[in-house]
Amino acid sequence: MNNLLNILLIEDDSLEIMKFNRVINSFEKKHTILVAHNGEEAIDLLNTKTQVINLIVLDLNMPKINGIDFLKFIKKDNKFRFIPAVILTTSNNSKDILECYEIGIAGYMIKPLKYEDYVVCIESLMNYWSINKLISQN
Repeated sequence: MNNLLNILLIEDDSLEIMKFNRVINSFEKKHTILVAHNGEEAIDLLNTKTQVINLIVLDLNMPKINGIDFLKFIKKDNKFRFIPAVILTTSNNSKDILECYEIGIAGYMIKPLKYEDYVVCIESLMNYWSINKLISQN
C-alpha cells in the first residue's frame, strides 16, 4: 500500500541536499526527488512541472523567497494549496513554528544533528506520507 512519492525538496544548502538524497536513495522504495534551492526556484518548478508533486519538504532560511513566504504563496494558490508541506529546518524558534502552522503546514521537524537520527526522521516522514491518500493536482 506504500505509494512512491514525488517530493519537492526546497533547500539551499548543498550538503543538506546530498544528505537528504542519500537517505531517500537508501530506501527500498525509490521516491523521486526534485530540488529547488530557494522559494523562487520552487515556484517556477511548480508552475512548469510535468509530474504531480505529492510532498514538499522545505527549509525556512533561504535566499530570495524564504520558506515562510513560499508557504504563504502556495497556500493561496488553488493549484498547490493541498500539497502537504513539511518544514525541515534548524530553527526551533516558537514564533517560526506557530507562524508555519497558522499558514497550514503538515508538519515541522528540526533537523537532527546525528546522521542516524536524521535517517530515522526522514524514514518516518516517508513512511507516513507514502501511506496517506493524497490529492492529485490538475
